[in-house]
Amino acid sequence: MDVFPIILVIHLILAVALVGVILLQRSEGGALGIGGGSGGGLMTGRAAGNLLTRTTAIVAGSFFLTSLVLALLANSRTGGGSPFDKLNTPVAAPAAPVVPAEPAAPSAPLSR
Repeated sequence: MDVFPIILVIHLILAVALVGVILLQRSEGGALGIGGGSGGGLMTGRAAGNLLTRTTAIVAGSFFLTSLVLALLANSRTGGGSPFDKLNTPVAAPAAPVVPAEPAAPSAPLSR
């Protein structure tokens, strides 16, 4: 069974979750006024900050881990190494230089 597509789907879900968790966080500065209001949300104050910070760290760590696993799986699928290692085309020896033909002798000018 190939686990690559399963890990890829998990990776994409983590990417969307990471964007969502980051956008839920309270803005520190004047980032277009998004999320900076002190209106009633799910939680207020320090509890929301701690929960979102921990959630962001866990989701980001999971995203990083799936990125590494996907890179290792992709490397093992293709045989590893650099793409330049797979180029086994020998370099051809340079051909003999082409000698230009002798120019034709100048012809006599045409009279009028």
